[in-house]
Amino acid sequence: MLSGVRQGFAGRRWRALLVVVAAALGLAVVAASQAATVVSDLLKVRLGGDGRESRIVLDLSQAATAKVVSDGFGDGRVEVILQGVATSGAQGAGGGLVKAWAADSVGGATRLRLDLAVQGRIKRRFLLPPADGIDHYRYVIDVAAEPSAAPIPVRARLAALRPPLPLKKVVVIDAGHGGHDPGARGAEGIEKDINLAAALALKERLERGGRYKVVLTREADVYVPLETRVRVAQRADADLFISLHSDSGPDASLKGASVYTLSDKAFSRATRFVKADDWYMKASLASDPGVSDILFDLTQRATKNRSATFAETLVGKLDGRAPLLRRSHRSAGFMVLLAPDVPAVLLEMGFITNPQDEQRLRDPDQLAELVEGVADSIDAYFGRPARLASR
Repeated sequence: MLSGVRQGFAGRRWRALLVVVAAALGLAVVAASQAATVVSDLLKVRLGGDGRESRIVLDLSQAATAKVVSDGFGDGRVEVILQGVATSGAQGAGGGLVKAWAADSVGGATRLRLDLAVQGRIKRRFLLPPADGIDHYRYVIDVAAEPSAAPIPVRARLAALRPPLPLKKVVVIDAGHGGHDPGARGAEGIEKDINLAAALALKERLERGGRYKVVLTREADVYVPLETRVRVAQRADADLFISLHSDSGPDASLKGASVYTLSDKAFSRATRFVKADDWYMKASLASDPGVSDILFDLTQRATKNRSATFAETLVGKLDGRAPLLRRSHRSAGFMVLLAPDVPAVLLEMGFITNPQDEQRLRDPDQLAELVEGVADSIDAYFGRPARLASR
């Protein structure tokens, strides 16, 4: 009797275990099926090199494999198919060995075509994973001129011996308010003028070092809609967006700078707003809505983390150069912070309603000191200038 009970109990345990295993296998199949639909996005195409050897770098959101259809030998036409990579289509002028390039979508893949300036062919190609501060994959294609091609000028040969130029980071500076929107008012001035003066000074400081491409959302006293300011950053493929403002408060004793990043509560608002205006083009390339939502969420959270990192760096660099508001790193749902693919902060440089802060912001020397702190934080955030992958 007891033996039969034990055997029945053991049988039930085995049946339960089989059910668990079957369920796990079913989930694995579903997960594999979902993974198979996940695509990588073509984020950017970059070129560098000279008339002897050139490098094409394709920035990808995920890992991908590629197949060479034509390596360029004989006709100077290179064609590579990147499996599972989505693009809405792009093209551009070349550089070095490449006269022009184009990328288009073909049957769930991206076709990259290169038109070479002289006879050449693919020399090597490889995939680089995220590393050294770069958070995405890079598929690298090196093309080299054939030995029988036209002689390489001495100047080009000397250029080939020099290290590649660093890739410039794109920084978009937004001077808050403008035109019919004056912003806050102080005893001697208005916010929109201070914001523009700071933006122009920061642009001049960043461009002086040659490491950045700087884009302003406005360069004069004009009104720019908030959503347009973010579109400027997205169209510029910005690596960083910083919106400059001058705070106001009901108490004239309030003073000090503060930095805002997107709040967690604003995530749902950002999702609705971005999808309604079709801002996030990369996620919309995925054919599966579920995959699109996952890509959107992952990108948004990664961007939020990068924004927070820069905000902390900015607070640290401003400390000692300008008074800081208590709890100087804050969060909010400002519209200019809503882009899911561009790290962004809003800097309140001080209270224009406070006499000391207004005087500091209107004084060119003291404003230059604050701008220097902002520029130092940008230098620290990006670290050493990024270079093309070494050979």
